[in-house]
Amino acid sequence: MAAITYTKGDKRIEADIQRLAGGKYQGVVLITGQESRSADGAQHLTEALSDSPEEALEEAKALAHRLLDAH
Repeated sequence: MAAITYTKGDKRIEADIQRLAGGKYQGVVLITGQESRSADGAQHLTEALSDSPEEALEEAKALAHRLLDAH
């Protein structure tokens, strides 16, 4: 389950984090059609790696908003 979910039109954008080796975290954003919860959506990763899950989630939310504006 995604930490944050946004919808715009028929798009569903989910922002979450993943833990990486070495104790770093990275934000992940998945874009799918609102009706689809399958894994065939477009995945986007934040450029920055973070030291905490909270920082990574903030980066993911910012990326999700930029992608929402683009769609």
